[in-house]
Amino acid sequence: MPSLTLEATGIPEEVEAGDPTNRRVELMLGALASAVLLFIAGMIIFTLIKAWPSFANNGLAWFGAGGNVDQQLSDIFNSPADPADYVYELRAWPLIWSTILISGLSVVFATFIAVFSSIFIVHFAPTALQKLIEPVVKYLAAVPSVVYGLIGILVIVPWINNNLITEQMRASVAYVIQLDGSSVMAATMILTVMILPIMIALIVDSLRAVPLNWREGALALGVNKWRAVRTVSVRAIRPAIVAAAVLATARALGEAIMLAMVAGSIGFAPNPFDGILFLFEPSRPLAPSILDGEEGLSVVPFGETMYAFGFILIVSCVFFSFSGWAIRQSLSRYGIGAR
Repeated sequence: MPSLTLEATGIPEEVEAGDPTNRRVELMLGALASAVLLFIAGMIIFTLIKAWPSFANNGLAWFGAGGNVDQQLSDIFNSPADPADYVYELRAWPLIWSTILISGLSVVFATFIAVFSSIFIVHFAPTALQKLIEPVVKYLAAVPSVVYGLIGILVIVPWINNNLITEQMRASVAYVIQLDGSSVMAATMILTVMILPIMIALIVDSLRAVPLNWREGALALGVNKWRAVRTVSVRAIRPAIVAAAVLATARALGEAIMLAMVAGSIGFAPNPFDGILFLFEPSRPLAPSILDGEEGLSVVPFGETMYAFGFILIVSCVFFSFSGWAIRQSLSRYGIGAR
């Protein structure tokens, strides 16, 4: 068989491995990728430096519970002007727990809905319906979060208040908090809808990337279509599902405007031992707390406390990203979508 030359393959002779242009492009792209990494590292270091006084003055108790966190933030905001008298005392557990609870519930619900919705879109929906659903999903991803918040505060919150919260529920916690519909449930419902589009888009693309002959081989063995999809396609895209969940978690952790509108602007830690009632209790995660406190950033100790909230969110996103990468690597030999 005759060997192929650059001319025979249609590739210009100047495009060679040692071409200076290729080398310059490679160096430029490498510098761009390095700049992104340096920017992220610089952002983390800068935030930590700004937040350190808050952490240093509280120690590990910063992450614990104790007292009224809203009153503590008010005391920090009203801190004396003398640096020697700055107030830093804070027990941020109610805000941290609210972040974990609302984001965690939203990601769990969204993952189940996204997986089954994606299976329907790719394998069971008629072609005409597919062409309708996919643009709608992409449109939902582009809707500003303030619009979701507006719908939440005008529709979802009043509906929960009028139809799901009983007078007995209100009376049982009246001495602690007021139930008005702004709650963990409202925040979780809307946040789930907000993170669904990106998850569905990723999982749909991954399902379509599964080789057709894999599924056909299962069908040839006599299994039905649903079982073939469940045991072959879904198993193959597990790394992609993990990647979608990680991106959704980062999106949920950073959401501020919508949660500030519907979760309830109270630094309260809902108690699961209250039973179903805890879903109707108001709460405030870390990101909305930063948004609510933006007017006090000029107060030095208060601004440093807000930086501390931001640092916790950044570190959480980094942790989930690396955890997701590790899980995808461990699953990569079983399927596709690990990278």
